[in-house]
Amino acid sequence: GGGGGGGGNPSPTDPRGYCLNLDPATLLVPYGVSIDIRDTVDYKEVMKQHHLGPNGAIMTSLNLFCTKFDQVLGILEQRADDHDGSLDYILVDTPGQIEAFTWSASGTIMSEGLASSFPTVLTFVVDCVRCAASPNTFMSNMLYACSMLYRTRLPLVVVFNKIDVVPHQFLMEWMQDYDAFQDALDDMQANKDDSSSSGFYGSLTRSLSLVLDEFYRQLHSCGVSAVTGDGIDDFWKTVDVAAKEFETDYLQDLQNRIEEQKAKKKAIARDGVRRLRKDTVMNAKQSE
Repeated sequence: GGGGGGGGNPSPTDPRGYCLNLDPATLLVPYGVSIDIRDTVDYKEVMKQHHLGPNGAIMTSLNLFCTKFDQVLGILEQRADDHDGSLDYILVDTPGQIEAFTWSASGTIMSEGLASSFPTVLTFVVDCVRCAASPNTFMSNMLYACSMLYRTRLPLVVVFNKIDVVPHQFLMEWMQDYDAFQDALDDMQANKDDSSSSGFYGSLTRSLSLVLDEFYRQLHSCGVSAVTGDGIDDFWKTVDVAAKEFETDYLQDLQNRIEEQKAKKKAIARDGVRRLRKDTVMNAKQSE
């Protein structure tokens, strides 16, 4: 799943945080939640009342919660002020269904709201074990990450989880070395029992790896284990680097988009004035 977090300069030793849960369908949250969407929206009741399936109910719950997100931002800003700037991070845990948050109107509103108040970094968690089983799975995950980066235009950290089971160095190598990934595809294709390694799917994966080679250069990545805690210090350091990138790149991009929107509005206004003048002249001629 993906998560967005805004924060200052996290300390690897003892970071102070504030946690939000935006997944209305989760049964267990294994950390202390300060704000929980489940306290506001009853996921099962939404599914029942609106006759929705699981994904539809998640999106509807997010939409309902989004109407109160200005209050959430107010609480976050107050908490940050209360801690006199010593609050290291705000963790926002989003639904595991990427499309329910990244590609929904409510997800866009909430992520842009956070980015307007705090340095905001997206975190995309990748399963090392599944990627080790198939380069195609790795490529699918990278496509998800790519869609998140270009949809939100926020700094993105790809976190390879379960490094206690499978080390993540080979995945980092696939990202940094195009030939290494091609060799992995060749090894998979040598397995005749794997139909996904040949034909259209295999060809598509090879082509995408070339296209995404440029995309990898914009990514921050690290490996962690949610079970043992290995790599957490590196994760905070990586988030800190990405947060600095937010200050240098995202804010400038945001300013450019604001100026672009202002220019479009002025152009529309000028066009409206020209049409009004034209209509006025035509009406005057017809009245004569």
